[in-house]
Amino acid sequence: MNRLLIVDGSNLLFQMFFGMPARIVNKQGKSIQGTLGFVGALLKIIRKTKPSHIVVLFDGEQDYYRSTLDSEYKANRVDYSETPKEETPFSQLPDVYAALDYLGIKHTETITCETDDLIAGYALDYGQDNDIVISSFDSDFFQLITEKVSVLRYRGDNTVICTPEYIKDKFNVTPLQYADFKSLIGDTSDNIKGADKIGPKTAALLLNEFGTLENILANADVIKKPSIKESIIKNAEKLRTNYKIIKLDNSVPLPFAMSELAYNFTGITTNEVLKGAGLK
Repeated sequence: MNRLLIVDGSNLLFQMFFGMPARIVNKQGKSIQGTLGFVGALLKIIRKTKPSHIVVLFDGEQDYYRSTLDSEYKANRVDYSETPKEETPFSQLPDVYAALDYLGIKHTETITCETDDLIAGYALDYGQDNDIVISSFDSDFFQLITEKVSVLRYRGDNTVICTPEYIKDKFNVTPLQYADFKSLIGDTSDNIKGADKIGPKTAALLLNEFGTLENILANADVIKKPSIKESIIKNAEKLRTNYKIIKLDNSVPLPFAMSELAYNFTGITTNEVLKGAGLK
């Protein structure tokens, strides 16, 4: 059975760039701590998941098309335009790309969509006949989890692999209900506001009773608690917009076919990668 590892490259680079204990420079005096952390984490993820295929995907600099649905979408994200480039993760992208090229791992930046859309496309297109592991801390990917698709949240020795059972235990909903769940409660990381008075427990109770967000909206009049009923009715349009923003599909063309992503791990080390890619 093939196993495709899909790495949310921007997510991992930011995690490593800001998570390293200190600025690290190479012999030329160039900062490489983000690259060092990225390569080290990637190799550990590869050892843990043992993929037969790998792709690494990065967000480009285009505007988010989801902002046309809600102007507040990701409006809370840090603006790095006034920050010296060497103090941002983006300064180390060329070195990360060089390391991936040396490893023979396919990678690309998004042009007309977000990384989420490409990752969803791979999971939905190939997740029926292959094992899929999505490496990311973005909880949007929880909606893609099946018996064959999992989400890996890299924390070194404390790495967690999220399965259908993990989602049920943590949120009391199924992965198929997760986009509905998140639409109800909102998502502070993406600046998406949910319905007032509806937290995770209430959202799960509503979904366990009605199944989907649309069924909740259609049956709002029979919700027993008056404050919850009022909130659902008042926020119906907002909740439908949230769902359009959060729900992932496979409508975006993929940059590589599965056959192009084959990878055979040789046991190479982080030091060997950095040296071979000319980054030491």
